[in-house]
Amino acid sequence: MTVLLRWVRERAGELARFGLVGVAGIVVNLGVFNLLRLGPLGPDAEFAGDDDRVVTAKVIATLVSILFAWVAHREWTYRGRRRHRPARELVLFGLVNAAALAVEAATLFVSHHWWGFTSLLADNVASLVGIGLGTITRYIGYALFVFEAPAGDDAAVTRAPDARDDA
Repeated sequence: MTVLLRWVRERAGELARFGLVGVAGIVVNLGVFNLLRLGPLGPDAEFAGDDDRVVTAKVIATLVSILFAWVAHREWTYRGRRRHRPARELVLFGLVNAAALAVEAATLFVSHHWWGFTSLLADNVASLVGIGLGTITRYIGYALFVFEAPAGDDAAVTRAPDARDDA
């Protein structure tokens, strides 16, 4: 069995929880984004000026989904793996997500403003691409800075394969 396969098997439950929270976060993100885009921050709305506020809608939607994800990850995905007090953990979580937010917003900005793809469908496709890139940023950041690895994690990766692995 390869080291990667062993790593995935040992973390299958955690990876599944991470994925479920991620999918729920996408629903929250896109739901808030579309509510804002079709409502108070839409192209025809006059709330807060008459400029197109697609990136503003994206930033607000992502911030709402970040708060949702922190609570879900803290209380479900990584329960028992905390290394920081809640306030400090939220700050670290926020910093990791700020980097992910920059990736997401930049993806939408490039698509909408530089490339000229301004339809609602194009904005949603760019949002999904940005969310995917942001998710990679988040996973790496959570593992490195926010949530402590379970005890024995290094040993699980570096131990010698046993006889069952050769069968």
